Amino acid sequence: MSETPENLRRKIGGATELESVVRTMKALAAASIVQYERAVHSLDDYYRTVELGLVAWLRHTGAAIYPEGNMRHDKAATGAVVFGSDQGLVGQFNEVLTEFAAGALGGMPGNKHVWSVGERVQGYLETAGLPVSGDFPVPNSIAAITSLVRRVLVEIETQRERGKVAQVYLFYNRPKSRAGYEPVMQRLLPLDETWRAGLSKLAWPDANLPEVLEGGDATLHALISEYLFISLFRACAESLASEHASRLTAMQRAEKNIGELLEGLNRDYHRLRQSGIDEELFDVIAGFEALTIPQPQCSQLHNPKGST
Repeated sequence: MSETPENLRRKIGGATELESVVRTMKALAAASIVQYERAVHSLDDYYRTVELGLVAWLRHTGAAIYPEGNMRHDKAATGAVVFGSDQGLVGQFNEVLTEFAAGALGGMPGNKHVWSVGERVQGYLETAGLPVSGDFPVPNSIAAITSLVRRVLVEIETQRERGKVAQVYLFYNRPKSRAGYEPVMQRLLPLDETWRAGLSKLAWPDANLPEVLEGGDATLHALISEYLFISLFRACAESLASEHASRLTAMQRAEKNIGELLEGLNRDYHRLRQSGIDEELFDVIAGFEALTIPQPQCSQLHNPKGST
């Protein structure tokens, strides 16, 4: 079916409107990246402070807050919180994370207890053979992350008290120093020998070593609560920053493709329009030539030479 100027004008108009939407989404994604990256950077110093507080406390006692021996049954169960997205237009964001999480969890023994943050990633997890036992919506702002973290912590603690989960890992996409992101895994619980060994590598910033005064247990629980909260908060904020970075990249590709499409449509429209103008000019010229050709005089036809 050949195109008409009217059809091409409609297509150009639709592509122009779509280009406007893509540009708006690109601007929103760029602004959101800055917002979530600032939230992550603002937590760095505080996270470091909490870790040093735990180092100070562990110098005086070596007890783990969640020892493995407290598990009543299903000791090998592994919990995983996977931070994905609720919305599309994020490229391979959820697919890459799901593949990474499935590979990491597949190498761990025992059953798996998976919580998904994001409707989109939930489907990919189930397709990859990781049934989701709980799901949470993705926060749409920095303020909403706090509510999500509290709900996740309550769910994790409930499952641990019931003996359903022995250890918990976080899976999320982390922004790279340049463009893009990469999937990472963080061990959240239990706070055992492995956890303590990691903290022991941290050096105290000066020569004045701290001391834990009375109320050491209350201090420990406060530090543990902050440690778990910040770990989840930072994972969620980095995931959101990565999601918007992926969406920005997708919008940049879409904008380029739409620009190329518009260029082709405009070229076709102008060519078709010019072809129509040429046909009209040819008709005018043909008509003009037909009018200007000398016609035989009627007197010569009715009065041939020599007649009287």
